[in-house]
Amino acid sequence: MKYIIKAQECGYLLKNGVLKKILFAGRYRISSLFGEELKITEMTGKVDSQGLPVEILMEQPEFASRVVRVQIPDDCIGFHLVNGVYKQVIIEGEALYWNVFEKNEIRLINVTGAEITEAQVPAMYRHLIPTRLCKRLVVGEGETGLLYIDGRFEKQLASGTYFYWNYAHEVTMKLYSLKVQQLEISGQEILTSDKVGIRLNILCSYRITNPLELVQKTDNVGSLLYTRIQLLAREYVGGYRLDELLAQKEEISRFLLEQIRKLQDEFCVEILSTGIKDIILPGEIRDIMNTVLVAEKKAQANVITRREEVASTRSLLNTAKLMEENKVLYRLKELEYLERICDRVGSISLSGAGSVLEQLAALALPKE
Repeated sequence: MKYIIKAQECGYLLKNGVLKKILFAGRYRISSLFGEELKITEMTGKVDSQGLPVEILMEQPEFASRVVRVQIPDDCIGFHLVNGVYKQVIIEGEALYWNVFEKNEIRLINVTGAEITEAQVPAMYRHLIPTRLCKRLVVGEGETGLLYIDGRFEKQLASGTYFYWNYAHEVTMKLYSLKVQQLEISGQEILTSDKVGIRLNILCSYRITNPLELVQKTDNVGSLLYTRIQLLAREYVGGYRLDELLAQKEEISRFLLEQIRKLQDEFCVEILSTGIKDIILPGEIRDIMNTVLVAEKKAQANVITRREEVASTRSLLNTAKLMEENKVLYRLKELEYLERICDRVGSISLSGAGSVLEQLAALALPKE
């Protein structure tokens, strides 16, 4: 039987099932009568041994000189480069590639370390590493990360993206926000000293300052602040009557801020502000307060009305005294009122002798 082996191919010549030699491009006549068999494969990419043991193939110098064979230990992975370009990550125990028409290279990378450095794996190729071998840690702007390797604190991470081997170590990270955070304590029902139940809505702004010390004390600093502010509010409100409490709303805020700031070092935070957002009264108390407020405003309106009436009467009295003492002023006042009357009258009819001006003057001036 005739066989043609192309330039990019080679053939495994077997006789009675035993590899005799490697054949390359050319024409060949193979006789099955003599137990000969030819298995043709391409010399590109991964080596296809056609079912033959690799060790037997490697005994052939023509084959061994044309392939790249790398044993990959359990604690390593192989980066497969084709013509200098990263192509894939190889994890299995052995890599065998043709090195004829393209240059194949296997770089062994030890995965038992901790951080993946730029010298080990360039950043652009780290996405090729399987996730079960590599841990990707992302720390955003305004955040910090506490890195733990095998449960032991390693270092504090700033903003950025980090890669760590997750093969021989357990890599974890606790992420903390260093931005200003707001804690809302709403609907706190508290009894005043005169047994009136009110509800408070409290706001607190804080920022974490020492996450490394904080992680040794608590997993949720917001919950601790919530409870402490709640207790402080109950302590303060319980010592005052309702009227006193409403009169010093700002004092409550100052008290809470001063007291909670004393705990900054303990909670590893910086308290920026604490204040009362709302004081909500029971329905019946609110109705009574509204009634009292309406009555107060009405009384104030009545006082203002009376004050204006007294001032108006006093002004009229002063005007009358001046006109009594000064006849010219009295006459000017008459003319002023005559002018106002004329403005409101549609027409004026005059009769008798004399001009219009004389008759108007006669109306305005009394007869002597």
